[in-house]
This record gives sequence, C-alpha cells and structure tokens, in this order.
Amino acid sequence: MKTKSILRDLGDGLILRRSTRADADALAEFDGMIHGEPDTPGDGERVAAWVRDLLVIPHPSFDVGDFTIVEEARTGKIISSLNLISQTWLYAGIQFGVGRPELVGTLPEYRNRGLVRLQFEVIHQWSAERGELVQAITGIPYYYRLFGYEMAMNLGGGRLGYLPLIPKLKDGEQEPYRFRAARLEDIPTLSELYAVSCARSLVSCVWGEAEWRYEISGKSADNVNRYEIRIIEDRSGEAVGFLAHMHFNWAAGTTLPLIMYELKPGLSWAEVTPSVIRYIKTVGEAQAAQANKEPFGVFGFWLSERHPVYDVLKDRLPRQRRPYAWYLRVADLPTFLRRITPALEERLAASAYAGHTSELKITFYRSGLKLSIDKGRLAAIEAWTPEPQGHSGDAAFPGLTFLQLVFGYRSFDELEEAFPDCWHESDDAYGLLNALFPRQVSDLWPIS
Repeated sequence: MKTKSILRDLGDGLILRRSTRADADALAEFDGMIHGEPDTPGDGERVAAWVRDLLVIPHPSFDVGDFTIVEEARTGKIISSLNLISQTWLYAGIQFGVGRPELVGTLPEYRNRGLVRLQFEVIHQWSAERGELVQAITGIPYYYRLFGYEMAMNLGGGRLGYLPLIPKLKDGEQEPYRFRAARLEDIPTLSELYAVSCARSLVSCVWGEAEWRYEISGKSADNVNRYEIRIIEDRSGEAVGFLAHMHFNWAAGTTLPLIMYELKPGLSWAEVTPSVIRYIKTVGEAQAAQANKEPFGVFGFWLSERHPVYDVLKDRLPRQRRPYAWYLRVADLPTFLRRITPALEERLAASAYAGHTSELKITFYRSGLKLSIDKGRLAAIEAWTPEPQGHSGDAAFPGLTFLQLVFGYRSFDELEEAFPDCWHESDDAYGLLNALFPRQVSDLWPIS
C-alpha cells in the first residue's frame, strides 16, 4: 500500500493529508453525501461521479493529490475535504493563473472546529506556489468571506421562457438548422467560436485543446459538470455555431437552460435562435422523461446579464434569473494590478484622463494602495499604509469591496451608494477610478 502523504497531525486522532487514487471511492461517497441535493434524485451520484473522475481520469490541470483530506487516523474515515483545480483566466485578454477551490465539505458532527480553515491555508499555499494570483470559488452565501474572499464577479444568471412561447415551424416548413454532438475534430471550430464569446466578457477562462478534449470525451456520463456540447449546422452541413447545456434538467426536471451559445460573426441571431429553442424543447422533454421527473416546461439561456440572444427574444424570455456571484481572493493586489496594467493604461488612454499625471491613494482603512500615474502610464502600483488615519487618502473602500470594482462587478457609483464608508475626495479621484475600473459584465465558463 502506498504511504499516505500526511500534511499535518491535527491531534484528537485526526490527520490532514493529500489524496491518492485509492481514495476515489471513499471520497466520492463522502462528497456525494455532503454536496448532493437531497430533494434532487440522482444529484449525489452525479457529484460522486465528478469526484471519481478527478481522481481516476487524467485531467488537464488537476493532479490526483490535489484534494486535502482530514481523516480519523485509526479508522481512515473521511471527516472533511476540499480540493484545488488550477486553471488560466483572462482579464481583458491578459492571462493570469487561478486556483479554484471546490467540493468543500465537513461531516456535521465535526463542523466549527476550524478544519476547513486549516485546509484553505494549505491550498492557498499550493496556489501561491503555482504562481496563481487569484483564487475563485462558487458557494453558499457569506461563508467564504471568512477565508479572505469577496463576492466580486457575476456567476450565472440569465433569462427563461415557457412552452407557449416556443416558436413553431410553419406547416410544411423544415428545420433550417440541425444539431449534432461535438467531436474531437471540432475543437478548432469550438475554439474559434469560444474566443468570440470571451471577447464580450471582461473575465474569461482559457480553454485549450486539452480542456476541450477532456470535456468532449474525458468525463464519465454521470459527472455533474459534464456538458452536452452541440455543433449547430445549416442545411448544407456547415458549422455556424455551438451550444452547451447540462445532461440533466434543472428545477425538478422542468427546466433546461443553455450555459453557452455562440454563432459565427455575421449570422443573424434572430434567424438561428428559433431552431435552438426547439432543440432545447426536444432535449428537455427527453431528459425529463428519462429521469421520470416533472414534465419539461421551461427553456432558458443562462448567459449572464448581457448576450445577443436577449436582444432578439425580449418577449419570449419574460423571467429573469438574477446572477449570483463568484467569490474571489487576491492575496497580493499590487502584483495583480501590475499584471493587468496594459488593460488599465488602455482604459486611461481612451478616457478624459489620457496623458494625465498624478498619484491616487486608496485606503482600505487597515491597508491601502498607491497608484502613481505618469503621463497616462502607471509608473508604480504599490501597497500603501493610510496615514495619519485609516480614512486618509483620495478614495476609500471598506473591507474587500475594491475587488468588486476591479472585476467590473459594481461601478464606483454603485459602491458609494451601497457603502457609506466608500467615498472619493476629489473630482480627479472619482474620474480616475471610473476610467480605470468601469463596470463590465463577465460570463465565465470555468474548468471543473
């Protein structure tokens, strides 16, 4: 038996260690129980399949030892666990490394003992060692604020419609577009179309050939994060777009939304989308019948706040689903801002502050940031200690709210409206912050 990679003896008969391939079944059972929705039949099994895939099937950016496990030393019983899925994201086209913690869970009787905090310390260290400037996680409200995260970027959201609003073909009319499963030879087409989609998003995730290959043919059928990817073809067989959706219906089986939908530039969304909606209906009904759940009745597009499809379906998508938020952690903010400096300077050059020279001191009350601008260039970005008081400086952001501005989640006006202790001292401070960090929507498809 391979020796376990023990990270720490926690006392009280518990150890913290790294995962091995031998943990696949036990960890899958643990996470399926912890994370499966009890009111959603099959959900625990789908989560378990995801965990098993991570430990058994080669993954583009996840190693078999990238789970942390707290277990009883005597029995080997898993008490708590989480993992780190590394990936590369883009900010306005600029690459940076991201560590994505996921599958965070602890048995109820062992909660509130600091076990999750200990594991976050470990994976934050792993992430830093990998050169990842940001950590990002999806999860329950508030909880991850305890570990240095801020809800700072759009997650999901979209619009939904109902059966009576599905456009019908005219008598004798043939479907103008058809849909087929994506194949490995489609990866260049998928990459090209995906790049078009990413251009509309401030932050996006890099999908290279390995990621597409893993998504198309690497995941097991029941993996909760496996998506059905379809190539959209016209009658001549030419690929004109692609879409992606879950392999099971949402909301007790009644709803099937697309989580990705893109067309080649120059095509009419108004012409292609009716066929797409009819496709959703066909698949939604089949998946509902297969699962023996409530009948399908809702189609949708979970494409964040803005997407071309919304412009052509105003009356057919009457229900809006408000976006949730990604939790983001940036341990070294000056270093991250230096990484994205080309994007910031480009914004300045296109603003009323082109060629401007000044200093901008930003207080977070217990720490701060100083931007030195020289003729429109960011000459220096460095940590700054507010002095003589915590509320000194040209502008203020309480807690980690500045991350909401950096990642386009909220405008400066919105933050000032929401937080009385968010303010600016001068017109220049206000103008520069708006020029550097305008509100911009992100719709990110992460690596799972």
